[in-house]
Amino acid sequence: MGRQMKTALWLIISVVFSSVFVQAGEADVTAVTITKNSTENRVYSFDVTVSHGDEGWKHYANSWDIVGPDGVILATRVLYHPHVNEQPFTRSLSGVKIPEGIGTVTIRAHDLVHGYGGKVVSSQLPE
Repeated sequence: MGRQMKTALWLIISVVFSSVFVQAGEADVTAVTITKNSTENRVYSFDVTVSHGDEGWKHYANSWDIVGPDGVILATRVLYHPHVNEQPFTRSLSGVKIPEGIGTVTIRAHDLVHGYGGKVVSSQLPE
């Protein structure tokens, strides 16, 4: 086998393996805890656990949203860095005012490569 043929074969194998084994999938929400603020009406704190195969600065879970039943984003927690060695990870967002009439919210995660699309969790707001 000639040198050019070996180089071409090596390139093909490298591309196939890097696309199959290296790329992380979508960001999944795996757990949500919601706590009602005791002093303010309809204000909540959210503890959200996200699982994602963060690979570094170019591919990591970079936020999660609290979404109302009508699809409107009620709040977003921005994640400012990758969590390569901390999986799954939990982050909090407090002081979230939920409009009257909403009893259930959906939490979804976002990553830099896939956007939305991983596992979501819908939760009833505590009374």
